[in-house]
Amino acid sequence: MTARSRRAAVKPAARLDGLAEAALASRPVTTLAAWLTAFRALHEKARKGALSPDELGDYRAGRDELARALLAAQRLTIPMGQPPRQAIRVARALQLDLDLLTSRERAVTLDLSTGGFSCLLAKSPPLGDEARFTLRLPGAEALSGSARVTDAKPNAGNVRVSFQMLGLSPEDKERVELFVFDTLLAQLAP
Repeated sequence: MTARSRRAAVKPAARLDGLAEAALASRPVTTLAAWLTAFRALHEKARKGALSPDELGDYRAGRDELARALLAAQRLTIPMGQPPRQAIRVARALQLDLDLLTSRERAVTLDLSTGGFSCLLAKSPPLGDEARFTLRLPGAEALSGSARVTDAKPNAGNVRVSFQMLGLSPEDKERVELFVFDTLLAQLAP
């Protein structure tokens, strides 16, 4: 059964809170816990590269559903044309090396998405500046690339600086997306 046919077969679930209702809108399950269990199984297969084409479609749809539900719960909007799974950010401390125009910095990320990351720095590089970065992903090869400074906010003696990752390959975007969903699933109750 494909994701499209399952969505057509779904009847509204009774007495689900807003998050659960959003997460289950296109799945034929009755509880958020059951949906998460099924999604976790697909996620593990995705991490191993073992999804069939139908399962890959279901998995990507599931990532979008979970991201959409979490974004709705946080009252965040999705930029037009961006899949919800690419808009979701997770709080995660990862080692980060930055080669800025004026210095080299080692920092720790505050959060991460498929589009970028933020960290605390002693002083802010100018908005729009580009930097090379190396991000250490646990249990995987480090991710290296270029990023642009998109925001800087003073924060108790430091500056919270946000970076947009530039020109990541589809494979590297997928690695980051898998890591983001690893983190999300680890933070959600089993």
